[in-house]
Amino acid sequence: MTRQVSAPLPGAPQPWAPSEMPTFRSRPPYVMSEMIAAEPALAERLIRRLATDDALEALVTQVRESADAVRPIVTTGCGTSEHAAMGIAALLNEALGLPAGREVRCVQALETLHRPLRNGLLIAVSHEGGTHATNDAIRTARDAGAQTALITVGGGSPGAGLAELVILTDEQDRSWCHTVGYLSPILVGIALVARLAKSRPDAAAIHALLNVSTDPRAAAAVAAGLAGVDSLMIIGSGADYVTARELALKVAEGARLTAQAYELETILHGHLAAATRWTGLLAVLTGGPPPVMDRARKVLAAAEALGMPSAAILAETFDGALAANTTPAGRIVLPQIGRVPGLAGPLLAAAVALQLLTERLARARGVNPDTLGREDATQAMAHS
Repeated sequence: MTRQVSAPLPGAPQPWAPSEMPTFRSRPPYVMSEMIAAEPALAERLIRRLATDDALEALVTQVRESADAVRPIVTTGCGTSEHAAMGIAALLNEALGLPAGREVRCVQALETLHRPLRNGLLIAVSHEGGTHATNDAIRTARDAGAQTALITVGGGSPGAGLAELVILTDEQDRSWCHTVGYLSPILVGIALVARLAKSRPDAAAIHALLNVSTDPRAAAAVAAGLAGVDSLMIIGSGADYVTARELALKVAEGARLTAQAYELETILHGHLAAATRWTGLLAVLTGGPPPVMDRARKVLAAAEALGMPSAAILAETFDGALAANTTPAGRIVLPQIGRVPGLAGPLLAAAVALQLLTERLARARGVNPDTLGREDATQAMAHS
């Protein structure tokens, strides 16, 4: 694995321009490998800088005022940014303790256009600030009367020109299989909820947690166990479903393996009928009420009966709760999650674990994760 990188990554280009496809590398380390290696130090830098960020303080005020006035708070984005927005919504719900029915919701950017937010607060996530659907969501909400904020890497993008508040993450992802682009907005969410609680996140503890999570050995073992499957089913509940969604996207675009995320309970209601011994299963288990582990055992038992190669990403405290035979394809155990309290710990540790697993799956399948396959003319044309 690439050694940890302490130097800051370059920021967004000035003047703004969309990123270009990374130069193709025929072997690792890929650009994605370097981005993962940069994340522990990047996280500490970003958390420390956000402690005095005026735009973040203004967003704290808007969140508090919207919650107190019973106005809706919605997060949004597309792709990896949508998954980061889901994580931010989960963090806000934990921090605000809103009653059922008043939760902060994450709505995919295009879907927000069907019913524009006419009051309250829209928090958008877009790594480069150039995603058309997300920018349309900001514009539509702003024009309808809602307050708008954008979490993005630089202030010169089209999206930054639309939002009333712009919270900058400063360091731009160099791989198209985004890792930094997922972690950075989640870190903004962690800093946001800490300010709401009038506290500060422990930047050194976050660095240490991510540093532990960048050990590639377990990820390489799981990748070897899953590399031969035709498709991958990924399950999670609560905040773990956020991780499952992001992992499914990463595996598809980075390792070029068909993958789908399912809610833990949902998969038990018909989806396993299509599974065979060539279908892989991966469970994300970092927390939740006792029924979560009970249902996870049921899913893994069903997978064992079907002969499916199964694996898990799970908190150290859950490792002993699952028999070894339930994860024949291996498991990635996340230690010391409790060093970072609340949902922040599982979200951060699992973020790096899913990224490492994707990178190692790409290696095992002999593909470059950086380019999303667009060095192929057909893929490039399909996404033009």
